[in-house]
Amino acid sequence: MDWINAVIQGVLLGGLYALFAAGLSLIFGVMRLVNIAHGDLIVLSAYLALTVTTALGLHPLLALIIVVPGMALVGYTLQRAILNRTMGDDLLPPLLVTFGLSVIIQNALLAGYSADPQKLQAGEIETASVALGSIALGVMPLIVFATAVVVIAALQWMFYRTALGRAFRATSDNQDIAQLMGLNRAHVFGLAMGLSLAVTALAGVFLGMRTSFDPAAGSARLIFGFEAVIIGGLGNLWGTLAGGVILGVAQTLGAKINPGYQILAGHLVFLAILAIRPRGLFPRIDG
Repeated sequence: MDWINAVIQGVLLGGLYALFAAGLSLIFGVMRLVNIAHGDLIVLSAYLALTVTTALGLHPLLALIIVVPGMALVGYTLQRAILNRTMGDDLLPPLLVTFGLSVIIQNALLAGYSADPQKLQAGEIETASVALGSIALGVMPLIVFATAVVVIAALQWMFYRTALGRAFRATSDNQDIAQLMGLNRAHVFGLAMGLSLAVTALAGVFLGMRTSFDPAAGSARLIFGFEAVIIGGLGNLWGTLAGGVILGVAQTLGAKINPGYQILAGHLVFLAILAIRPRGLFPRIDG
């Protein structure tokens, strides 16, 4: 039962990793943009939630009402004002710009909040659990996993059932033709980044409720997000969820063998899958 419990806890942890990765998968699928600052934007969301909860006395889940639209606005503005100027055939300029943005965010948070670890206080929900036979499932991990499934299902529906999704897919397939057909490429990219950071805000708040964070915590979240995206297949949203679950299960099983193997086990599984399936387990199918 201990091993079964470890697998179940890994699946639930994978929901958080899927939220880390969903924003990355979205913007790569639409813009072919690799956002090095993604992990720091997750941490920025957590700090924004900390500021809102402290100033207004709101529960972190209620703070999402402010944090999610706020981060979406940040994403749209960031894309229109800076990143759109670097987009083109060469992948290096946006890579360098997002790297610089990562450094700026880390140092700004360090100056504004200090290096002390912080945590979002969620009250009783942090320790509440439900019994599944002899296994106790935390309410908070269940909420995170359910949110990840709902978010990815909503993004998948939006991509294939709405006008905005058609605009995303058309721009992704051929930017020049989409522009000729009347789509404003800069606006579409801005909406994609805004939507990506809205999902990132969810991930940041759940991260802050689950564990402590500090200005330097973004690097590890970026790695977990990248690994989940690549395991599942670049641009495949359901694959991203599967990748997060695989990564989470690998880590909890590694920790079961030896607590020091938790992170290493996830990296080893990532490398093994990358060696066998370089495009991931569920590569994106266009069309």
